[in-house]
Amino acid sequence: MFGLLFSLKSFTAKLDPINGDNAGQAGKGCSFHSFKTNTYKLSYFETAAGVKFVLVTDPRMGDLREALRNIYSNIYVEYVSKNPIYTPGQPFRCELFESTLDAYVKSL
Repeated sequence: MFGLLFSLKSFTAKLDPINGDNAGQAGKGCSFHSFKTNTYKLSYFETAAGVKFVLVTDPRMGDLREALRNIYSNIYVEYVSKNPIYTPGQPFRCELFESTLDAYVKSL
């Protein structure tokens, strides 16, 4: 999946009429948010720190950018980033994070 996301981000950056020649400037001009097929929709959000969130849903779902931002700011930051035993880049399990995330995603 990483290769797919990397390719799509690179492709949209190259299409950017403002920064097309400077594709390394993430977050400026065009950016990749989602794509859909006949069977699913993939929504993508990347934080300034490089944390990536991917949500795979039914293709009929609307724009999920705000939902992904909410997952980051109100769930991930609260239950993972602020957790004193969390080490960035290391696997981390938190049942409260998982249950809160699951409930939020089901409410979409």
